[in-house]
Amino acid sequence: MATWWLAAIVGVALLLASPALSQAEESNPNNYNCLGSTAAGQPEAGSDEQQVQYTFYCNGPITGYQVQSQIPVTGVSSPPEVTDLNKTALRDTFSCSGELPGWAANCVGSAKAGYEIITGQFAIGRKLCTEPRVDPLLTVTYAYLEKGVITQAISGPYDLGRPKDCKPDAYSGFNRFNPKPLTTKKPAKKGKKHSSKKQAATKKK
Repeated sequence: MATWWLAAIVGVALLLASPALSQAEESNPNNYNCLGSTAAGQPEAGSDEQQVQYTFYCNGPITGYQVQSQIPVTGVSSPPEVTDLNKTALRDTFSCSGELPGWAANCVGSAKAGYEIITGQFAIGRKLCTEPRVDPLLTVTYAYLEKGVITQAISGPYDLGRPKDCKPDAYSGFNRFNPKPLTTKKPAKKGKKHSSKKQAATKKK
């Protein structure tokens, strides 16, 4: 799966070689800033499983990404929607797949400019707000031609966070990078035992 993913990214890079070089200079593709979130997804025809929607953008172009869940993934929707900041649909697109059941959605394609918003979804076999709640990580890749040589870059991981649609609970405010500290029970204090001599003296009195 990993070999296929990288090969597809390189193939896309060759198609986008001309515009990619100038955009690659705008920001460091090995150190992008990416922000995103998760929420309840839209129902899928023929499936009654819980859909998880993810949305993110980065400050530079990408040719692939992976959304990695700590809850088993049972379905991957494709293609995701790509829009600009005004929510206008773009021609840029991605193709997503993954081993099912598995742990990730792997997507290849192109977002030719920074700040393009990518919205997709995947399915899990449990309710959205059941603890532990899904909290996926995002890794993005960028392949481009630089001086005639294919260059591959990778940024991440970024935490997309717990679903926004759930009621707050004891784990709210924490994520996979900042997990809730484990609570340890203090050992119960043992009462002082009276010596047998003191007990015998008490009885004589």
